[in-house]
Amino acid sequence: MPSIAAHIPSVPASGIRRIYEIAAELDGVISLGVGEPDVPIAPHIAAAAIAAWERDDTNYNPNGGILPLRRAIVDKLAAENGISVEVEQVWVTMGATQAVHLAMQLLLAAGDEVLIPDPGYTIFGMNARMLDAHPVPYSLTLERGFLPSIDELEALITPRTRMLIVNSPSNPLGAVFPREVLAELLAFARRHDLWILSDEVYERFTWGERHVSLAALEAESAAELADGIHRVFSVFSFSKTYAMTGIRVGYLVTPPGLAATMRTLQEASISCVAMPNQFAALAAIQGEQSHVAAAAAHYRANYRAASEALTARGIHFLEPTGAFYLWVDVSHASNGDVAAWSEQFLLHERVAVAPGSAFGRSGEGWIRLCLAATEADLLGGIERLPAPPRG
Repeated sequence: MPSIAAHIPSVPASGIRRIYEIAAELDGVISLGVGEPDVPIAPHIAAAAIAAWERDDTNYNPNGGILPLRRAIVDKLAAENGISVEVEQVWVTMGATQAVHLAMQLLLAAGDEVLIPDPGYTIFGMNARMLDAHPVPYSLTLERGFLPSIDELEALITPRTRMLIVNSPSNPLGAVFPREVLAELLAFARRHDLWILSDEVYERFTWGERHVSLAALEAESAAELADGIHRVFSVFSFSKTYAMTGIRVGYLVTPPGLAATMRTLQEASISCVAMPNQFAALAAIQGEQSHVAAAAAHYRANYRAASEALTARGIHFLEPTGAFYLWVDVSHASNGDVAAWSEQFLLHERVAVAPGSAFGRSGEGWIRLCLAATEADLLGGIERLPAPPRG
């Protein structure tokens, strides 16, 4: 029997999905592990998809997506993100997951190195391994306020380093990188001639710290303008903002001049995103946004309730400035293996949480709780967490 590609066994499994699959076999589970909005899709979004099916808008469409959606995204980027692009720089993808893979596929060759956040979203390292590239983690730790260290990044640079991945607001941390930190990362990438992949999926959910798009910052930078090089690829999604996770629509924003190559890559990978899904996305981006504001208020209210409950029990956590997660310290109970502890906690307490180690070595001893849940489930799950000893 022929063997699979030699590098594929090095692709790590998702520690989040493992918990999800175990939970699916159990009854009465409080689900706080998967980043799934608990609010319903807005009626006008669902109606747009239904209407597309009913008028038989089910054919192939351009590789980059239907023109009305791409134009609407261009307008949105200019108005909300400060990013000025042409339609040919916007590529509609099957969720942010495919957008990340598409960018990495375009930019990384076998043996190349990519700097990924640790803790960071699982697919960054998984995609690198799938492409026979090497993920190189840079740590986001409590001691530094979960912000990157430029000194550490400098020490990680080798002749094979090709890309820096930045995720703000962060999954799993809920951290939003301040403007000055993003500017330092941009300058670092310029010094070493790196591509930047900026994951901005949680852009609409920030608390206090304003979200800044790296591509907008790049456009403002005198140094970047002087050399005329655009190095930022930006990833966005409809999934979290509009509770459309299963509809699978995201988009990748590229530097100029890549349209022909992107068209080829998209044709070879997915051809195009389903048209009814794109019409749902168009309705989402052009329709009224009160349901997004209501979702954000719901997540923030859940955070306040959860923070009070955790504080009362003496459990340490990171105060988030974005996304809809809580990064919670269970090192007092997990005995150095939070993945195994999370499985046992699920089996015995019927609460699903995401083990921090699924997001990288720096996540050992932590768990991610999803705030997109009912307050009763969230507080019920927190009540079952083991509290550290007093005194």
